[in-house]
Amino acid sequence: MIAGWKHNGDVIMVEQMPILGGYIGGIEETAICDVATTLTSFTLLNAHYHLDGPIHVRWGMTTSRETLQVAGHVAAAIDAHTDLLVANQFYTIAGPCTEMCLFEIAAQALLDTASGRELVSGCASAKGVSEDCTTGMEARMLGEVSAAAAGKDVDDVNALMKKIVRSYERQYLTAPQGRTFQECYNVRKVLPTKEYLRIYDNASETLRELGLDLPN
Repeated sequence: MIAGWKHNGDVIMVEQMPILGGYIGGIEETAICDVATTLTSFTLLNAHYHLDGPIHVRWGMTTSRETLQVAGHVAAAIDAHTDLLVANQFYTIAGPCTEMCLFEIAAQALLDTASGRELVSGCASAKGVSEDCTTGMEARMLGEVSAAAAGKDVDDVNALMKKIVRSYERQYLTAPQGRTFQECYNVRKVLPTKEYLRIYDNASETLRELGLDLPN
């Protein structure tokens, strides 16, 4: 397949999402594996860019405290020592149309921006396993937080992230499923409902109070 893609002049993205707490082990071991597979993607598979996204073995999310640690250190290491393009993908445990989902996205967007990750493929809410549980509002939060985080000092980002992660990490067992796309969007006009806009505004205001300069 790689040979065919190269012959066609295709852009090649290689994805691997290491399972923290699985066969690899804990935070340090998962980070080592993540760096190794990132380098392998370019040296053996001729990737133009590599997408990773450490997933928690118990919670099935990329936005836990531990998986964020792995993603941040890996991206920072690759950014500091290479000119390779690295990407990420968001898997929140909460579903769309919930503040928890938006806070999870904000935490990971802050992390990826501050650690030098160049690309993000998007957000799969509700762990990416529930049908019709991805909307444009999650992508909007991802984009606005990333823009607000650009150029911020790493220590300031860390302090802000700790507050955000602390606000949702005790809710994993009771994480809200949220609403499907059809329930929180006008499907004819492809516009979010008033309910989702209100939830989004509330989450944005909370992030502003924590010190993030988001647009009104």
